[in-house]
Amino acid sequence: MSKEYSSLLSELREKLVSCSSQHDLANIKSHYLGRKGVISNEFIKLRTASTEERKILGGKLNALKDEAQKLIASKASELSVSVDCNEKTDISLPGSNIYLGSRHPVNLTINKIIDILRNYGFETVDGFEIEDEFHNFDALNIPASHPARDMHDTFYISDDKLLRTHTSSVQIRSMLSSSPPLRIMTPGKVYRSDSDPTHSPMFHQIEGLCIDKNINFCHLKSLLSTFITELFGRDMDIRFRPSYFPFTEPSAELDIKFNGKWLEVLGCGMVHPNVLSNVKIDSKKYSGFAFGLGIERLAMLQYGITDLRMFYENDLSFLSQFKGLK
Repeated sequence: MSKEYSSLLSELREKLVSCSSQHDLANIKSHYLGRKGVISNEFIKLRTASTEERKILGGKLNALKDEAQKLIASKASELSVSVDCNEKTDISLPGSNIYLGSRHPVNLTINKIIDILRNYGFETVDGFEIEDEFHNFDALNIPASHPARDMHDTFYISDDKLLRTHTSSVQIRSMLSSSPPLRIMTPGKVYRSDSDPTHSPMFHQIEGLCIDKNINFCHLKSLLSTFITELFGRDMDIRFRPSYFPFTEPSAELDIKFNGKWLEVLGCGMVHPNVLSNVKIDSKKYSGFAFGLGIERLAMLQYGITDLRMFYENDLSFLSQFKGLK
C-alpha cells in the first residue's frame, strides 16, 4: 500500500482511539467512507487512469477501503454495550415511570403538507416500495445510462427489482390506471444508497402531480408560492432556479431564504412530453406539472434539527419535545 494510503489509515486509527460513542463513530465513518468521504473521493482518480494504472490503483483502493471498514467495524464492536443475561431483577423494586409518546416530527410535517395540498384538490395515493425499472426509471424518461440507475446510488433486489428511489413511480402507476384530469400527492418512504448527518438511506418524500388541459408553469409557481407561505406560517422570500430533471421540462428548483441564507427545498417542473407518451396520455391535449420535496429536510428547518439521524434514534428526550403538536 502506498505511503499516502498508509498515512490515511494511521490518521483513521488515531481518530478511532479517541472515539467514545456510536454517534462519534458514525461521523468518522461518514467522513471516510460516506458518499463524499475521503476514501470514496480517492476512487474518482480511476476515471482518468489508464487501463493498466486502473488495475493497480483499483486494487490499492479496494484494500484501503476494506481495511478502513475492518477498523471501523472493530471499533463498533468495542463500543457495543454487552448485556449480562445472568443479571437478576429485583421484582420488589417500584415500577418504572411510563411516559406517553408524541407525534413524530416527520409525521407532523407529512400531515401538515397533506392538509395544505388537500385544500387545493390533491388526493393522497400510495404505492409499492419495491418497484421495477420501468415504473421507477424508464417511464420517467430516465435512460439506462443515467447515473441514478447505478448500484452505487440504488438498492437493487434483483436484475429488475429495486427499492424505489422516489415516489414518482406511484405517479406513473396512477397515470396508467386513471384518465386525466389528475391531481394527486404521493407521500411515502424512498431509498437511496447514501448516509451521513444530512442524508439517510431511507427517507420520506412527498410529490405532487397535476395533469389537465391548459396547465402551464404559472399554475405551478402560484401553487408552490402559496404552499410555502402556508407551510411556514409566514411570507417567505423564495426564488425559482432553472434546473434539470429527466422527467420534467422546463425544470426548476425552489429556494427559500431561511435565517439569511438561500436553501433549496424542492424540485419541480412541467411533466416531460415523453413521460406523458409513456403512460398513454396525449401530450398535445394535456399538460401538467410535478413537484417533489424531502420531508426530513423541511422538518429540520421547521423544528431547528441539525442532525438527520435524530429522527431515527428513538431518543425519548428528543421526541418528547413534540408533545402537544398536531
